[in-house]
Amino acid sequence: MRAVRPRSWGRSLSGAVAASAAMLLLAPDAAWAEPGVPVPPSELITDKAAGAVTAADKDLVIKVRLAGLWEIPAGEMAQEKSDDDRIKEIGRDIAEQHGELDRLARAAAKKLKIDLPDEPNSAQQGWLDEMREAEGTDFDQIYIDRLRAAHGNIFPAIATIRATTRNDTVRKLAQRTNQFVATHMTLLETSGIVDFKALPTAPAPNASSSPPGVAQVAKNAASQSAVAPANLPVLLVVLVGGLLVGGFATSRLMPSRRRPSYRRR
Repeated sequence: MRAVRPRSWGRSLSGAVAASAAMLLLAPDAAWAEPGVPVPPSELITDKAAGAVTAADKDLVIKVRLAGLWEIPAGEMAQEKSDDDRIKEIGRDIAEQHGELDRLARAAAKKLKIDLPDEPNSAQQGWLDEMREAEGTDFDQIYIDRLRAAHGNIFPAIATIRATTRNDTVRKLAQRTNQFVATHMTLLETSGIVDFKALPTAPAPNASSSPPGVAQVAKNAASQSAVAPANLPVLLVVLVGGLLVGGFATSRLMPSRRRPSYRRR
């Protein structure tokens, strides 16, 4: 009988490497391609304007609209004023994506009857003025720094609304906005000129900063499941005593299994 030779892992590995190399040669851009407008997994979230809308919910929708009102013209300036091809690409991508995000914000505001601004706020207008007056590498630094700081500031606010809102339309907008903002931060950082040392530091961890509901649930669970050290000896005594009493009662109630003895006559 002919012996079956075990499969060679070396040959399999070589085949996989060759197949991967062939795919890269046929589509060299596929391995490095980045998504255009991000599409987060939000289709499982309903969008029926159901649920109470808080002041914080409204504020997020307004902030998303405001972001587009200044970042779209800022991206257009980046394409016109920068001498760096990478900065131009970043400006184009962010401007295009904010156009889509602005459409989502306006649709949410229409459903929820939220009034939206038509102009950037004073701080955002000041950033645009800075960019208009700057040229060359000075413009590049201002553009990257201002947008990176703005995205870093709104990032925690989006997470808070996503985790706490009762309204499904706001929830869906928050999830989508989170994906856009994360993408924009990454794009800005690929410029290579983000001054990470200048970014604000996160506050020190504080146990009391947990949401009251979460903290209370954890406290209740701990109080119900934990056994106080002072009560442990008492519990042991009761347990041992119960076992002894149970064993004694069992021995008295069970019939004897010994065979009866017979006397010889």
